Amino acid sequence: MADPATEDDIALVTKQLGRFPRGMVAVGARCVCGRPLAVITRPQLPDGTPFPTTCYLTSPEAVKAASHVEADGSMQHYTDLVQHDEAIHERYERAHQLYLVFRHELAVRLGDSEEHIAGTSAGGMPVRVKCLHALLAQTLVMGEGANPIGDIVMERIAADFDPKVCRCTTTLDEPAGK
Repeated sequence: MADPATEDDIALVTKQLGRFPRGMVAVGARCVCGRPLAVITRPQLPDGTPFPTTCYLTSPEAVKAASHVEADGSMQHYTDLVQHDEAIHERYERAHQLYLVFRHELAVRLGDSEEHIAGTSAGGMPVRVKCLHALLAQTLVMGEGANPIGDIVMERIAADFDPKVCRCTTTLDEPAGK
């Protein structure tokens, strides 16, 4: 919550997603240019729906790059790493725990219930790889080393997406509210 969402952030993320970002409370990671890459979403949406995806990838460039990795068949390879490489398995379990602690602290701060998503993180953690977008979002929000699969994906997509190199295509014609 170090970077609460502004009206302009919400307007830009709405354009990035093509819909209003339900439950968005903060920008978790920004491009070098300042545009949102991943946002923090509250554990319970305003209508009461539980929402376990706390770190949500919004950058169209990052989404596209992660989608290409998902489409090339790498998901099974990453799941095999999690299940058979002890070092990756331990780091992935730690990523799961980090996610749960992060979401719990957010829930407490916002007064949200977590009872329907207790123990559930995102992206298939801690036993399989289900969504590279969620794992990449965790790496962007929490930093390198937070999620081993998110780190691997970040390295793989560096030619197409890098938060230190602006390739943003989504802009606001004018600030929100004007």
